[in-house]
Amino acid sequence: MKSQDIAIVGILLAVGAIVRYLSLVIPGPIVSNLVIAFYCLAIILVVPKFTEVIGIGIVAGIVCALLSHSIFPPANLISEPIGAVTCLFTYKALSNKLSISPALSTLLGTLASGTSFVIVAILMVAPTIRSNFPTMGAFIATIIPIVVLTAVANAVIVQILYVPASKVLARGKA
Repeated sequence: MKSQDIAIVGILLAVGAIVRYLSLVIPGPIVSNLVIAFYCLAIILVVPKFTEVIGIGIVAGIVCALLSHSIFPPANLISEPIGAVTCLFTYKALSNKLSISPALSTLLGTLASGTSFVIVAILMVAPTIRSNFPTMGAFIATIIPIVVLTAVANAVIVQILYVPASKVLARGKA
């Protein structure tokens, strides 16, 4: 990855981390995860190699784990690389075919990240979940709509930011 690409990824991850940190002051058990939106935007703008995307996902996972009040923060170390890889593969498959490929890539990346987070949380902290929810199904029924709404919000945000961000990057290369 070129140093300019590293800077773009770093800046976008930092913006995502700042927004995530600021969102923690909002009371309630659920906090939106815009780190995913910003690392998806970085992946879409830079289109890094597979191993570089794993690195982006790991860094995002660390940021999310540190700035989390979720049921099992370490699950981010697994879910964010999954989301990053999903975003990359989706974008590579759709980028020359659809103008909304940034939104679809982010939507699927966020869904992959959120779903894998839920699965890891269920596997690792089932007793805690069972003490807070009457059944595992109730937990899933509560969390999955939040994952879907976050995915839709992230997709809209990235699609809106993609055009101006890609124009700024194109200007820098001219």
